[in-house]
Amino acid sequence: MAIPFSRPLALSQGDPAGIGPDITLMAWLRRRELGLPPFFLIGDPDVLALRARQLNLAVSIREIDTAGEATGIFADALPVMSVPAGIEVVAGEPHAATAKGTIAAIEKAVSLVIGGEALAVVTNPIAKAVLYEAGFRFPGHTEFLADLAARATGRPVTPVMMLSGPKLRAIPVTIHIPVRDVPQALTGDLIIETCRIADADLRQRFGIDAPRLAVAGLNPHAGEGGAIGTEDEDIIRPSIEQLRDEGIDAIGPLPADTMFHDEARARYDVAICMYHDQALIPAKALGFDDSVNVTLGLPFVRTSPDHGTAFGIAGKGLAREQSLVAALKLAAQLGRAWEGRR
Repeated sequence: MAIPFSRPLALSQGDPAGIGPDITLMAWLRRRELGLPPFFLIGDPDVLALRARQLNLAVSIREIDTAGEATGIFADALPVMSVPAGIEVVAGEPHAATAKGTIAAIEKAVSLVIGGEALAVVTNPIAKAVLYEAGFRFPGHTEFLADLAARATGRPVTPVMMLSGPKLRAIPVTIHIPVRDVPQALTGDLIIETCRIADADLRQRFGIDAPRLAVAGLNPHAGEGGAIGTEDEDIIRPSIEQLRDEGIDAIGPLPADTMFHDEARARYDVAICMYHDQALIPAKALGFDDSVNVTLGLPFVRTSPDHGTAFGIAGKGLAREQSLVAALKLAAQLGRAWEGRR
C-alpha cells in the first residue's frame, strides 16, 4: 500500500506563453490513472483557466493560500498558488512583461521547500531569452536555483545538472556556455567537484551504494594520446586518478562516441560529460519523453521536464506531458528518499 504524502510538490509555471500550462493541466487530468503525487502550481490561475478552455480540458482550478491546502484539494481540483503573469498571456507569444512573475514563481517554490511546506521543487520550462530582456543575470534555471539556495542557507552551493532517464543518466561538467569557451572553463577542480557531488547524490538520493562514473574525454577519441588535443591527458585523466584515490569509482577519459551504446551503458551508473550537448544529445535521444532534468548539489530536491517551452505548439493540443509526469514522480521519490536519510 502506498504511503500517503504529507507534503505536496511545488510546481512553478515556467514561461506562461509556453507549454508549461498545457502539460500541467494534462498531468493533473491523469493523476489517478498514473498515481501522481499531489502537487500545486505556482503561477497565474487565469492563464491556466484560459489554456484549459483553449485545449477543451475539463479541469477544476482552485486557488490556495498555503501549500498545506493542496494535498486535500488535489483529488478534486488543481491547486494553484497565485502569482500574476503581469499581462494577458497569449499562448505561443512570449513577452518580457511576464518575466517578473516567472522568476517569482521559482523563488516561491524554493522558499516553500526550504521552509518545509513542500516536499520538492518541480519547474516547468522557462525561456532564458525572455528573462534576459527583463534583466535576469543567470545562465539558466540551474544557476538561479543554486543562488537561491546559497542565499537561503548562507553556504556556497555548486549545482550539478543531470539528465536522468530509464536508459541513461548524464551530467555535463560545463553547462550553459559557448562551445568555444569549454576548454578554458574545464578545470581539474571542476571535474573533481562535479564527480564528488554526483557520487554523493547517487548514494544519498538514488540509493546506489557504489556508483560507477564513466568520464568522457573532451576531444575526439579522448585526445588519441595527445594527438588530437591535450586536455584529456593534462586535465581529465589526473582528475580521475584523484577521484579513484578518494574511493570514487570513476573510469576514463573515454571516447564519447563509444560510451552510449547498450553494452557500454551497462557498465556505469552515470556518464560524466565535458559539455552540454555531449551529455544532453544522447540523454534526449535515448529518452526524450521520459527523461528528467535533476539538479544535484542543492539542499533540496529539484526536477524538471527535459524539454523547453515549445512556443510553437503551446495551446494547440500537441504538447506531451510524459516528461513532466516523470519529473513529478522522480521528485516525490527523491524527496522521500532524501528526507529519510537526513
